[in-house]
Amino acid sequence: MSVTVLGVRHHGPGSARAVRAELARLRPDAILIEGPPEADPLIALAPEMEPPVALLAHVPGSTRSAFWPFALFSPEWQAILYGTAEGVPVRFVDLPAVHTLATDGGGTAHADPLGELAAAAGYDDPERWWEDVVEHRGDTPFQTIAEAMAAVREGHQPGPHEARREAHMRRCLRAAVKEGFERVAVVCGAWHVPALTGALPSATADNALLRGLPKVKAELTWVPWTYGRLASHSGYGAGVTSPGWYHHLFTAPDRPVERWLTSAAAALRQEGTAVSPAHVIEAVRLAETLAALRGRPLAGLGEVTEAVRAVLCDGDELLVRLVQRRLVVGDRLGSVSPRTPMVPLQRDLREQQRRAKLGVEALERELDLDLRKPLDLTRSRLLHRLRLLGVEWGRPGEARGRGTFREVWRLAWRPEYDLVLIESAALGSTVESAATQRARALARGASAPAGPGGAAAHGSPGSAARGLPRPGSAARPSAHGVPGAAPGGTAPEPAVSLAELAGLVERCLLADLGGALPQVLAALSDRAALDTDVTHLLAALPSMVRAQRYGDVRGTPADGLEAIAESMLDRIRAGLPAAVTGISDEAAAGLVGQLEAVHAAVALLTPPPGDPASSGPAGESPADGGDRPPGSPPQPDAPDAEAPAGRGRVAARERWLATLRAVCDRPRLHALIEGRLVRLLLDAGELTPSGAGERMARSMSRGNPPARAAAWVEGFMAGKGLLLVHDSRLLTLVDDWLTGLTPEEFTGVLPLLRRTFSRFEAPERRAIGQRVRASGGEEEGRRRQVDEGRAAPAVRTVEMILGVARG
Repeated sequence: MSVTVLGVRHHGPGSARAVRAELARLRPDAILIEGPPEADPLIALAPEMEPPVALLAHVPGSTRSAFWPFALFSPEWQAILYGTAEGVPVRFVDLPAVHTLATDGGGTAHADPLGELAAAAGYDDPERWWEDVVEHRGDTPFQTIAEAMAAVREGHQPGPHEARREAHMRRCLRAAVKEGFERVAVVCGAWHVPALTGALPSATADNALLRGLPKVKAELTWVPWTYGRLASHSGYGAGVTSPGWYHHLFTAPDRPVERWLTSAAAALRQEGTAVSPAHVIEAVRLAETLAALRGRPLAGLGEVTEAVRAVLCDGDELLVRLVQRRLVVGDRLGSVSPRTPMVPLQRDLREQQRRAKLGVEALERELDLDLRKPLDLTRSRLLHRLRLLGVEWGRPGEARGRGTFREVWRLAWRPEYDLVLIESAALGSTVESAATQRARALARGASAPAGPGGAAAHGSPGSAARGLPRPGSAARPSAHGVPGAAPGGTAPEPAVSLAELAGLVERCLLADLGGALPQVLAALSDRAALDTDVTHLLAALPSMVRAQRYGDVRGTPADGLEAIAESMLDRIRAGLPAAVTGISDEAAAGLVGQLEAVHAAVALLTPPPGDPASSGPAGESPADGGDRPPGSPPQPDAPDAEAPAGRGRVAARERWLATLRAVCDRPRLHALIEGRLVRLLLDAGELTPSGAGERMARSMSRGNPPARAAAWVEGFMAGKGLLLVHDSRLLTLVDDWLTGLTPEEFTGVLPLLRRTFSRFEAPERRAIGQRVRASGGEEEGRRRQVDEGRAAPAVRTVEMILGVARG
């Protein structure tokens, strides 16, 4: 009987090759691997999977979970493949997940063994030392590594969790020997080798250490993983900063440097960078020369990266980062066997993805949808339903072109989405039923779970590298909320705002969740009836109006939305005058954005030109004198019942514009809001240019403080300078006001002016400057004689504000 302990670096390609070769030489009849024993039944599925993959352990009904990732170049994965191919029993021997997930995994911190060994060898970089002594040798000196680890661990006292893990490994080793296996091979992190060889503690001592451990129910499965998540910077502690590079080292049959730089050149050419074979040749020479100067047996990642930077990228760090992302880290996404245990919700998603012809990829890609096509509409509904569940596989982008039938998504799959699906399994067995239940829970006031990009913190007990003990530990609770009702079956207290409820209505329509819509609408109606804060109503209305349109665009019934939207609009009209009076600059800035959004939403309630409902007195144009003539729509306090039958949508727009006109005339109205309302009324045809000019002239009169006039101009212009280009009267008003300020007044309003004019497009600023220059020589010359010398400083100041160089 013989026991051979192979100490490895987790996710080390050199260790992986050496383990495979050593197992072929030893021909063991049992293989023991560091990992959770509950996963033993899942080992047989390994040949049917494409790494990277990970074992996922989770507690049903809880947020505790843990991952054990494996890559193609992981020594443990190669040991599993060898055992399954040769018919050799393979077992996991680490501390069971039922105990790991029940504790916080605390332990005593210890020094980095690779760091100590590298320092003893005269290296300041442990990674470079490991590459030189292991990865570039072509073999792994297991005996030498065991002796080195014994020296590093001398005097080390393992913490409680580490001690229990190693005690369980020894227990499993004794059990294998007792079963009669003659040649046992153990594959574990090099750090644990001294604990499994030599003079070992007694079985009695180990059993005492393992007695009485806390325990929970745990379920395990395989899930796809990515190289991006395997990298240490991803936050999952895998300890491999360059998985793509290690994959290359493991799979390249020969000339790894030449093959790597050729791949880097191909990646750069795909991005439009001119890289020739001559560049690759020079890069190889540079990498090999750097390795020789540094006394390295082979060019490592540091040398090839410097060669890429200097030769292939010509010093462009943006291109270097591209190579880093594409090749050094990589975008590889693994896949699991169809026979892998899954909750019904996961299986339904797989089927929905197949029907929608949506492949799962780790690299972000863009998906452009035309909702008039049945397949694209199906894809859109699936992605929206998943977002309700917290699976942000698709993130909405900005659609190009016009029309509500276009959607753009950015798709990128993350491994933790499988955990979100498992946690959501209690909501339903299909994506549609689970999303419906989640929407109903949100309507009741339940908090939504944090998305994968949020504060979720999953433990990774099996993901350390460098032969160190894997971060010890039970998984920390994630931030994903537990779905369902509150304890005791009672509904939780309301926790969603009116705007969130309105957004939920929109999301239900986007996802075609007719089963949830009645309850969500009822909750919205109840909340809207009780909410007296106009800002809440302003924030909620745009979502409601957008949602109303989906009944036409998507074929989704949206009955009842128009009545709720118009009711909310009436309450906004009633409360708006008081809400915009006597407020601070910060509050005014926030209200301006909300008013613009509501104004745009009200326009969506209006039938297109030519609709019978749009004809009649309500559609009359304003008179040329500036203010609306007699026959104007009902004032804000007029009863809605007086609106003519069949003209409800037009009446809503007219009543809104009447409200804006009334608010615009109120005393103590903030100048920013007043200027913006004048602009909205001008664009809507409720004010003529002459009428808007009169209001601007009043705002810029000497009786108003310069700061108020500047805020009025900022609100009126709203980042668009074409009005000043095409309306000479408005331009003259602004010009006269500016040139009439005293130096002290001008200094006071300069920040506001800079902010206003900086939002104009460069062609607009240039055209304004040209108009100012021309008007100074023509129109102003006709009005009065101008002293060019005295006017020059003012002209230069205006040109400086507009960013126009004097010709």
